[in-house]
Amino acid sequence: MHEAEPIVRVRGLLNRFGAQVVHEGLDLDVRRGEILGVVGGSGTGKSVLMRSILGLRRPDAGRIDVLGVDARSEDPATRALIERNTGVLFQDGALFSSLTVGENVEVPLKEHYPELPDSLRYELALLKVKLAGLPADALDKLPAQLSGGMRKRAGLARALALDPPLLFLDEPTAGLDPIGAAAFDALIRTLQQALGLTVFLITHDLDTLYTICDRVAVLADRRVLVTAPVAEVERFDHPWVQAYFHGPRARAARAARPLPA
Repeated sequence: MHEAEPIVRVRGLLNRFGAQVVHEGLDLDVRRGEILGVVGGSGTGKSVLMRSILGLRRPDAGRIDVLGVDARSEDPATRALIERNTGVLFQDGALFSSLTVGENVEVPLKEHYPELPDSLRYELALLKVKLAGLPADALDKLPAQLSGGMRKRAGLARALALDPPLLFLDEPTAGLDPIGAAAFDALIRTLQQALGLTVFLITHDLDTLYTICDRVAVLADRRVLVTAPVAEVERFDHPWVQAYFHGPRARAARAARPLPA
C-alpha cells in the first residue's frame, strides 16, 4: 500500500490505572484507506488504545489527532464531529437488548440527525442491515433472536449507520466458527474497498491478519513495537512477535492466505 496521510495520529500516549502503566510513549499512525490490524498479548491495552482514540477514555498524557482534530477535546462540536465520522463494533456487539435490530441501527441516526423523518430512518436502517449481510427480516428481530454471527453483523450495521469514513472493530471474529469468521473477514474487506473506509481492527485471529490487513501494529512493552505489512512484522526481533507469528497456527494462516492479484 502506498504511503497515505494519517487519519489517526497518536504521539507520546500514556495510559495508567493506578500504579499500572499500560501505555508509555506510544506512537501510532493509521493511514487513510487502510485496514490496520492491532495485535498484542493480554493486558497490552489494545482496547484501551481504541477507547483513547475515540475519546471514550482521557489518557494521562500524549496527543491524539483524529480526522485532523484533537480527540482529547471536550468541545461539543469537536466531539460531535468525531462521533459522526467514526463507527464502532465492540467485541460483544453492545446492542440494546430491548430494541430490534432496526431500532439499534437507528440510534445514531436519531442522535445526530433528529430531523430525519421516520420513514427515511427506517429505509437507511434497512440499507445498512443489508450492507452488513443480514436478510431484510432481521430488521424487526431482537438481538436475543439472532445467532452470534448475526449479532456481530447487526452491530456492524449500526457502526455503519452514519456512513463514517473511519471504522473501529474490536475482535470482530471472536467466537465465530472458521467459516463464519472467514465470511466476516471477506465482508469487511468488501465494505472497505466499496466505501473507501479506514479500518482499525483489534484481533487475535491470524487468518484475519494474513487475509485482509494491509499493515499490522504490534503492542508490547507499553508501546507499539512495529507497524508494517505482516511479512515485515514476521521478521521483527522480539520474543512475543517470534512466538506469535512463527507458531503452528501462524504457519497455517500464512499457507492459506490468498495469492496477490
